[in-house]
Amino acid sequence: MYLDLQLKKKQMKEITKAKGVLYGLAIGDALGWPTEFLKLDQIKSRYGPQGITELPDPALFTDDTQMSIAVARALLLSGEKDIDDIMAALREEFIQWLHAPDNNRAPGNACLQGVANLERGIHWSRSGVPRSKGCGSAMRAAPIGYLYQHDPQKLKSTASASGICTHGHPTADAACIGAAYLVKLALDGTDPQQVVPELLAFTAGISAEFDRAILKINRCLAWEDSHKALSHLGEGWVGEEAVALALYCFLRHPEDYRAVVTLGANTNGDSDSIACIAGAISGAYLGVSAIPPDWIRKIEKSDYLGNLADGLARKKGFFL
Repeated sequence: MYLDLQLKKKQMKEITKAKGVLYGLAIGDALGWPTEFLKLDQIKSRYGPQGITELPDPALFTDDTQMSIAVARALLLSGEKDIDDIMAALREEFIQWLHAPDNNRAPGNACLQGVANLERGIHWSRSGVPRSKGCGSAMRAAPIGYLYQHDPQKLKSTASASGICTHGHPTADAACIGAAYLVKLALDGTDPQQVVPELLAFTAGISAEFDRAILKINRCLAWEDSHKALSHLGEGWVGEEAVALALYCFLRHPEDYRAVVTLGANTNGDSDSIACIAGAISGAYLGVSAIPPDWIRKIEKSDYLGNLADGLARKKGFFL
């Protein structure tokens, strides 16, 4: 009886965290989509001095969440198998996304080209755009961090493979691995003060450019003006900046999901990707109970996201 109760508690905790990750990223994505391509002064002019603070109606997400869903679905089909099997499932999911009628939400060129290469039969290890270091691989990595929380090497190899199939630059590789690992650290309940050194230890040797972007967080985290700090870190169009900006948003407000994604959405650059990555980290750290319930109700495909999270939690039980 006691063991059954403990198992049930563990399962409920996993579901809470899985929903925190998926709802967290999708809501951040939807909150940041209307402000993507806008400068902060334009955002404030349109939404008021606090910028955007509430989900739009309808609360639609972008290719960031669509591709994250594709990753999650592929992991449900093949997550316990080897990399080639995982990538075979991911190839099929990405091709479905490529041709989906709702793939009309400003998808990135590298994602489109990389998946087109996969469809043409090019192996996933060679299909990525060689010089692309956009954030399109990092934005979709959260489900990998969730499923392989307790297997860091499987996390690293799967994140790397899932990223290089569209983005071939080493800095994008580091960003994708880093984004997945940040979800793992958040699920572990890592002290926020230890996140930067643990992240850099895990991604060591992949990209000095990524390392430099993350280290900039230490220089500006204590600045009073958060928007000055965000400008210092970049605009997020490239992977290293998107991960650095998202991590900054989380570290600035580790106990407040709403503040994390709102800060990410009110940025000068790729606001939806920044808030998406940040939302996944915060959702992993705090769980679904920290996300406003009305936002969960409003987000596009809310029930589907919840069911997908349940599936991921059950799949993760296979490894525990």
